[in-house]
Parts: sequence; C-alpha cells; structure tokens
Amino acid sequence: MSNKKGFTLLEVLLVVALLAVTVTVVVFSLPNNQRDEANIQARSLWLRLQLLNEEALLSGRDFGLRVDEEKSTYYLQQLDVEGWKPLVLERLPYQTQFATGVAMTFSLGGSVWQDQQRLFNPSSLFDEEMFAQLEQKKILPQPQVFFMSSGEVTPFSIAIYPSGSEIEQSAWQVVAKENGQIVLLAPGEQDEAL
Repeated sequence: MSNKKGFTLLEVLLVVALLAVTVTVVVFSLPNNQRDEANIQARSLWLRLQLLNEEALLSGRDFGLRVDEEKSTYYLQQLDVEGWKPLVLERLPYQTQFATGVAMTFSLGGSVWQDQQRLFNPSSLFDEEMFAQLEQKKILPQPQVFFMSSGEVTPFSIAIYPSGSEIEQSAWQVVAKENGQIVLLAPGEQDEAL
C-alpha cells in the first residue's frame, strides 16, 4: 500500500459546491445601489413629509414642498410674515437632492386638480407690473404642495425610481390623498382608495 497525499474527487467537488453556494448568497445579499437608493430616498421623503404635516398641526404654521424633477431635488419651505422661506427645523433639511441614477416624477393629484373643464384659466388677479419690485428681490418660488395648519394637504404623487427603468415596475410612490393621509407605495403596489 502506497501512502499518497492529496484530495479525492468527492472532496474537491464538495468544496466547489460550498464555494458556489457561498458566492450566490453573497451576490444576492449585495444591494442593487440604484434600486435600494430609490427605496431609501422614498422612505426618507415619506417620513419627512409626515413629520412636516404633524409639525403644521402642532405648531399652527404652514409648510410647503417644491419639487424640481429635472434636478431630482425637492425643497421644504415654511411660511412666515415675509412669505415663503427655507425650512428651519431640526433634523429636516431645506434641500434634498437624489443620488445620481435616481429620478423622480411629480404630479398633483385628486379629482379637483385633474379637472380639465374649469370655468376660468388660473392666472393672477393682480396687476403683474405692480409687483415687479418684489420679483427683483429674488423671492423663493412658491411651493407646489401645501401642508396647512388646519390639517389639509395638497393631493400629490411623487414616483421615485432608478433612472432608465420602467416607472410602473420599479417606482416607489409617495402619495398624499385628499383626506390628508400620506402613504408610501412599493413598486407595483396600488392603493385601492386612490
């Protein structure tokens, strides 16, 4: 009997199989950066808007949200006697820009906002030239969404998704309903009350 050193074929195959299983587990546990970033940004926006809505009710102040789809940025604002100003609240930033590879779409929602047969076209009731001095001071643009101290919220929908992907399949949606409730919908999830 010779004393040979080495591994049997069965031992080598067992090690290869264990390595394959380990690599598979590691690869699937790694995050898909854009998909996970969209999820994180949507959850963050949802929580911030809920806090802002609660703060409006508790403090008796009005707040706003302005969305810039092209820059993938949103701005939180507060109303004071001088007009709309950047939000100054602890732990809530005024401006948030999404990471590269994450996009958003914004739409005002609710049945009233979708009414195409209005009696008049929305326009200013005042003489525009009368307020030309104010525009020269570089006033902050008005928000598109209002969080009123009375508990009212402008209905809206913001879809946050990885750039280049289909919105229906991969978008997280932050939706404010007409009753003031703000919900977060996962990709593919629909709210029956909408």
